[in-house]
Amino acid sequence: MTELVNLYDAKSQLSRLIDRAAAGEDIVIGRAGKPVVRLVPVESAVPRQPGLLKGLSIPDALFDPLPDDEQALWE
Repeated sequence: MTELVNLYDAKSQLSRLIDRAAAGEDIVIGRAGKPVVRLVPVESAVPRQPGLLKGLSIPDALFDPLPDDEQALWE
């Protein structure tokens, strides 16, 4: 069952509302009794994959000084 919580009340109960939403409850926050947003848990993030950029090379030209006209634009 969806619970509608007014924004004013949600401010003082945010921590509890987050816990309830994380546990699977459907929490809707509204203004003046009208639904505005739904509080939902974030899906678990994809774990990092070590070595994903292995073999990536940076060209030496990246570290060359800028031409004078481009350098002047940064000053």
